[in-house]
Formats: sequence, structure tokens, C-alpha cells
Amino acid sequence: MSLGKRAGAEFLGTFWLVFGGCGSAVLAAAFPDVGIGLLGVSLAFGLTVVTMAYAAGHISGAHLNPAVSLGLVVAKRFPASELPAYVVAQVAGGIAAAGVLLLIASGKAGFDLSAGLASNGYGAHSPGQYSLLACLVAEVVLTFFFLIVILGSTDRRAPQGFAPLAIGLALTLVHLIGIPVTNLSVNPARSTGPAVFVGDWALAQLWLFWVAPAAGAILAGLVYPALAREPER
Repeated sequence: MSLGKRAGAEFLGTFWLVFGGCGSAVLAAAFPDVGIGLLGVSLAFGLTVVTMAYAAGHISGAHLNPAVSLGLVVAKRFPASELPAYVVAQVAGGIAAAGVLLLIASGKAGFDLSAGLASNGYGAHSPGQYSLLACLVAEVVLTFFFLIVILGSTDRRAPQGFAPLAIGLALTLVHLIGIPVTNLSVNPARSTGPAVFVGDWALAQLWLFWVAPAAGAILAGLVYPALAREPER
């Protein structure tokens, strides 16, 4: 499969993740009487990964996340030479999804873009008003464990065919933990999409949601191979 086709699959997959996950937060989380709440939004993010992993995993690997691609490079599961193309496609997919979501959300009377469009933030822009340090630690730790699940479930020795379910459930779990802290990122493309349109504080704080997921992914890319390596005979 050509790199262009795989990058195209990453664009569509990341679009689906951001549109489905952030869309559930913006359009459905607090909808009168039938809002899906934190649990529903967490599940929506997990479902986007499960569905797209089965739809596009055989094309591009369905990374859908620059941190995932980086972690796979560090773990020597993905060529570093292809990382830029994947990251560009993922970020473009996230921005396109946020743009479509904004177009839909702004069709409702009283819509206020300053509410954040599901942007990630710390301090005054953390849902629970968590400090910068707390948000940094949460994003590093949750990205680390998300990548550990990805690396473990896609290991050739793991049960075959179940990786998308494990990865989707892991993403659901980390959202259940992290939404109150940062609105949860663990994915720089997911953070960049809404931030581009919100601007202001969302762009000013975006650095954290590149640095922390990258750090967690690099750590996982180093730790998992060390733990899983079979002894030489």
C-alpha cells in the first residue's frame, strides 16, 4: 500500500475520531434531558477507535494519533521516515473534523465558541481547575498506558483480531479518568483541531498537549519492548 493511500486513511480515521469524540462532547454531552454525559463522551471516543481500526487498520494501521505513531517508531514497529506524512495527515484530519463540527454546532441559537469546542486545557481552562503540573502528569501517564495497551495488544504473540477492542476500551478508560482533568487529549491531533478554531487560550495551552503525549508515548515505546523481549537462547 502506497504511503499516500495510508496517509489518506489516517486523515479519514483521525477525522472520525475527532468528529465523533469531540462531536459527542459538543453536541450531545449536555443535551436537554437526554445528555450522554462524561460516560457517553468517553465511550464515543473509544467507539471511534474500534470502528476505524476495523475499517482502516489493514490500510494504515489506524494510528489516528501522532503520539501513537511516535511510540511505534520508538518501539521499532513503524519506520521513522514515514512519521512526518502520518503526523501531517492526522493533524489535517483533526482540523477538518473540528471545522465541520463548528459548522454544525454554530447552527444552534446561543452557540458560544469561547466555551471551547471540546478543547483541552489546564488551570482555569481545566474542567476541574487542575494545575499545570497535575495536567502534565495526567497526560503523560494516561498516554503511556494507552500506548502500552496498543503495543501489547498488537504484539504478534497477543490473541489475534482483538486489538481494536482492547485499544478502544483503553481509550474509553483513559477518558473516564482524564476528562475532568484536561478534557483529555493523549492525542495532539485531537487537541490541535479544536484549538485552531477557538484560538486564544486554546492555542496558548496547546503545547502541553503535544509535549505530554509525546513524552508518554516515547516512554512506552522504550518500556514495552524491554518488558516483552524474549530471552536469547
